[in-house]
Amino acid sequence: MEARIDGNTVTVNGPKGELTQTLHPEMKISQAAGQILVERPSDEKQHRSLHGLTRSLIANMIDGVTKGYSRGLEIEGVGYRAAKSGSKLVLTVGYSHPVEIDPGAGIEFEVPSPNKITVKGMDKQRVGEVAAEIRSVRKPEPYLGKGIHYEGERVRRKAGKTGKAGKK
Repeated sequence: MEARIDGNTVTVNGPKGELTQTLHPEMKISQAAGQILVERPSDEKQHRSLHGLTRSLIANMIDGVTKGYSRGLEIEGVGYRAAKSGSKLVLTVGYSHPVEIDPGAGIEFEVPSPNKITVKGMDKQRVGEVAAEIRSVRKPEPYLGKGIHYEGERVRRKAGKTGKAGKK
């Protein structure tokens, strides 16, 4: 893993690729002895918050270019399924037409079974955005639980209608 710092722009190279991000101008970022150091100008609340954010963003970049990130989705519903067509993801989720989703740069899809999708990439933010975009195609509904939801997400279920007790 190799990192370059140019002012407040950090570029990280690794086995999975390269990520570049420009961070807040008030944070001082330096590199010493194989470590990236983030310093804040004062102990004000905003500077403390920016300090933690900057540190997390750099750590996520390093993890992304070395290990990568993935987000799992599950599809529930009769006849609902997912398939790969080239690099695109094709969803059949109860509409009159199949929905195609293009992965974009740095993102790839895996479909281990027709009701499971894995979104993989090195940029944590992009992986989350694409997973949220896929979920928004057919959000899980609370009555029957049909739709697309994240792995491990608990969909809050509601009771359906109950008949009238007794009309006189």
